[in-house]
Amino acid sequence: MTTFQRARSEEQRAVRRQAILTTAAAMLAEMPVAQLSLNELSRRVGLAKSNVLNYFDSREAVLLELLDAETHAWMDQLDAELTATVDPAAAIDDRAAALADAIVTTLESRPMLCALTAAQAAVLEHNISVEVAAEFKRGSIANYAVMIRHVLAHLPELGEDGASRLIAATVMLTGVIWTHSHPSAAIIAVYQTHPEVAAFRITFAPALRDALQTILTGVLPR
Repeated sequence: MTTFQRARSEEQRAVRRQAILTTAAAMLAEMPVAQLSLNELSRRVGLAKSNVLNYFDSREAVLLELLDAETHAWMDQLDAELTATVDPAAAIDDRAAALADAIVTTLESRPMLCALTAAQAAVLEHNISVEVAAEFKRGSIANYAVMIRHVLAHLPELGEDGASRLIAATVMLTGVIWTHSHPSAAIIAVYQTHPEVAAFRITFAPALRDALQTILTGVLPR
C-alpha cells in the first residue's frame, strides 16, 4: 500500500486517478466485481475513502472508467487479431468464421472486461452522477464506431447496419454468457454431483462463438 501526499497539481491528480484504477484492476484479478468495496480499494491505494471520492463519484464510477479503458485495449487487440487471421481473399463464410473466432479469442483472454461488461447495466450504471453516465455513454458511442470500422475492414459485406447489430449483440451476449458460464459454488457442485443437469452448464467461448456465428448467418447477404 502506498500513502500519497495531497495532490497539488493536475499531473499529481492524474497520478492519483491512475493509481486508483490500477489498484481496482489488481483487485478484480483476485475477486468478482460484487466483492470489490470502496473501503478496501481505498485501503489498498493508500487514500482515505473521502479522498478517493474526490476523484471518482463512487465505486461504480471507478469501475465504469476501468471498463472503458479495458474496452479500448480490447479493440486494439481485436484489430491486431483480425489483421493476423482474416484472409481478405477468402470466401465470405470463411471470413465470417474468422471474425467470430477473433472476437471470442480476444474476449476470452480478457476476463476483467467480460466481468465488467456482465455487471454494466445492473450494477455499474447505478450509483453514478448524470455527468459520469453521460461521459460513459458518449465514450461507448465512440467505441462502437471504432469497432464497426474494424469489422467492416475485414467483412465489408455486413454493411454498417449489419456490423452495428453484430457489435451490439456481441456486447450483450458477452455479459449474459459470461454470467451464466461462471455460476456460484452451489451450482457448480450440482453440476458435478448431478449429471442429469450437467447439460445446462455453459462454457463461455463455445457458447459465444455459436451465438455470433448464428447472428452472422442471419445478417450476411446471400
